[in-house]
Amino acid sequence: MNRLLAVLTVMTLALAAGGASISASAAAPPRAPVHQTQGADCRTYSGTEVCGGLKLTDQQRACVQQSVAKGMTDRRAEVECHTYS
Repeated sequence: MNRLLAVLTVMTLALAAGGASISASAAAPPRAPVHQTQGADCRTYSGTEVCGGLKLTDQQRACVQQSVAKGMTDRRAEVECHTYS
């Protein structure tokens, strides 16, 4: 969890400094893509593609809440917390 917070903090600071593109791939290897369904609501963040909803653990949900409170979108926070938690 500390590693994820460090990554999110670096990303937040870089974005605040005007960085257009942040890659957290050096922090941890991305997980395999979650199932793809044609016509599903798909999104890709940090090299991980997700289609449809995610089943998050309590720890991942807490991560999402913290990330959203810091200004990250819900959709991005879900994918990144799922990938790096």
